[in-house]
Amino acid sequence: MQEPLDPSARAHLQPLLHDVVLCVTAPAFTASPRDGQLTGARVDGFYDHDRRLLHTLHLLVDGREPEPIGVQPLGPDRVKFTAVHRYTQDGTDDPSVLVERTRAARGTESLTVRNTGTRTRRLDVSLTAATDLVTVADVKRGHRGPAVPCTAGPRSLSWTSDGEHARLEAVSGSVPEVSAGPARGTLVWRSVVLPANSCWTVRLTVSGGTDTAPAGHPVAPRTPAPWAEPTVHGDARLVALVRRGLEDLDALRLADPLGTGADDGEDQFVAAGCPWFLTLFGRDSIWAARMMLPLGTGLARGTLWALARRQGTEHHDFREEAPGRILHELRPADAQHGHGLSLPSRYYGSVDATPLFVTLLVDAWNWGMPDADVDALLPAAERAMEWVRQSCAQDGDQLLRYHSRSGGLRHQSWKDSADAVRDAEGRHVGPPLAVCEVQGYAYEAAVGLAGLLHHRGRHDRAAELRDWAASLRKRFDELFWVPAASGPAARYPAVAVGEDGQAVTGPASNMGHLLSTGIIDATGSKDVAAWLAAPGLSSGWGLRSRSADVPGFNPFSYHGGAVWTHDTAIAVSGLCSAGHRREALVLAEGLLDASTHFDHRMPELYGGEAREPSSPPPLPYPATCRPQGWSAASGMALLTALLGLRPDAARRVLTVAPAHPAPLLVEGLALAGNTLHVEVTAAGEGKCSGLPAGWRVENG
Repeated sequence: MQEPLDPSARAHLQPLLHDVVLCVTAPAFTASPRDGQLTGARVDGFYDHDRRLLHTLHLLVDGREPEPIGVQPLGPDRVKFTAVHRYTQDGTDDPSVLVERTRAARGTESLTVRNTGTRTRRLDVSLTAATDLVTVADVKRGHRGPAVPCTAGPRSLSWTSDGEHARLEAVSGSVPEVSAGPARGTLVWRSVVLPANSCWTVRLTVSGGTDTAPAGHPVAPRTPAPWAEPTVHGDARLVALVRRGLEDLDALRLADPLGTGADDGEDQFVAAGCPWFLTLFGRDSIWAARMMLPLGTGLARGTLWALARRQGTEHHDFREEAPGRILHELRPADAQHGHGLSLPSRYYGSVDATPLFVTLLVDAWNWGMPDADVDALLPAAERAMEWVRQSCAQDGDQLLRYHSRSGGLRHQSWKDSADAVRDAEGRHVGPPLAVCEVQGYAYEAAVGLAGLLHHRGRHDRAAELRDWAASLRKRFDELFWVPAASGPAARYPAVAVGEDGQAVTGPASNMGHLLSTGIIDATGSKDVAAWLAAPGLSSGWGLRSRSADVPGFNPFSYHGGAVWTHDTAIAVSGLCSAGHRREALVLAEGLLDASTHFDHRMPELYGGEAREPSSPPPLPYPATCRPQGWSAASGMALLTALLGLRPDAARRVLTVAPAHPAPLLVEGLALAGNTLHVEVTAAGEGKCSGLPAGWRVENG
């Protein structure tokens, strides 16, 4: 029998997050256990700009910890922890002293002690604080740094180490006694007098900074969110999922300090997720912006410009930069991420962000991005498309592959964990690999850019891109389809093709991304739809990342069986666009039902166990980010898919092809600057009002 991990070994594992209370207002957040007591364990702390400012904030009342009784989220950015302080001599079990801590992401905490009893209380209240000032990457790999020496000041404690600073200050309320030691400091309020039915409150702030912050690192936005606020009537699950998602996306917003948008606004984008990825991520930020396009093109514009300003200009091995390549992630500094992974502050190691950048611009054009913005970003899209084509030309079969680099990510598609790709026997398969959905992204980017260029009068370039896309589609048909010995269809697309041209077998969710790209025909689309809705991939709560019918399936494996929220939403969108309404509803209903068990704040991923009539609710993956950008945006993606909305700017046509089985009304969508209202009637008919001048509706 294998022995469990001892505490010292566990300390070097990634901290689990399933029971952590996260509050976020990017780029700041707090991570707390459910009792609100920060003790320096795991991910505890106040953070800003990828740095932990404080990891300990431990409260004692009369030398005892208050007894926790509840935690109440007050939105994405604030939380209230409530505890009681009891006395044995009271002669009753009813608590008469309540202790309330309201903590906010932007480094504030209000501490209130409330006497609800009939006698006066006299209390000693103390807060012990400490920090290690380590980076988020250090925390993620299970590292806790040495305590930073503390300095006492009037009403405050301060820490300084290697150019990093942190400060805890009692900014209002009674004046505390302040003491500091080599590892921690303490604020003490002695003999606090609390008459009956009264309360005592102090307000604290946590602040910090660095002497070495890189220029151009994302900052908190100054202006409101660049999207419309829709009103949704109908399915209560969908209404709540969209509303909660928009709240979380608002909290995840960041701004690019390197440029401003139209009318002196900001270029805003959505960070990938909290706590580990609270920064610009090419793939994640692009997908969130794509999903949000029915609410306006402002987020897409900001995302595109933030990435275009950092588009690759040279060949650099450590950064994996190349001319035209789109950034994968941006950090304040180079960092060790554990398991030997060393990444630079500006890292380009993703194979899919670059074609997705092109498609985001095309999609934004179709949703009505102003011509001036489209034309200004078009050169960056063409450079990105050139990187795609040159990368395909490096291998004989003309597929878009990624190769393993020293120190960087082993896998560079969205399934980027070290063991993300397995064959039907459960064996790990390493790069170089051409992953199936990436070929779809490349095809969609080429065809979409060709349409945009044709509309701009550049017919020769458009024809060249269409020819290239047709060749890629032909190679896909030749290399990716795998015969199935059993299952819902006779064949399925391989997860990937290796350098030797051999397909990586075993059904996986990757095929769901192909449906909306156009790289597979109607027959292939029907085959994929059958696999996605079958029990091997459809868990009943959403789409598993790997089929439960093949070896190596693990319902709590990051990419080997767990359900990803965005992955399911993308598959639903593809199924709806390809006309597979029944299969789309199988996955959509599972996702909507799952959302009710997560209070509609969808985790990045959750367990892929099969749903049975008496089965318990799904559990979040234990290290999942929540909130997470593309998970929060998935409610809008699902809504758009079920409404069947597909705009075509060249033809000035909005297709409305509802898949939702019940009446649905959405007010406040956006198309080319106009406010749209879309309704699905009880008869399943789609109606639309508020179209821009010259546009018309087609029913799909």
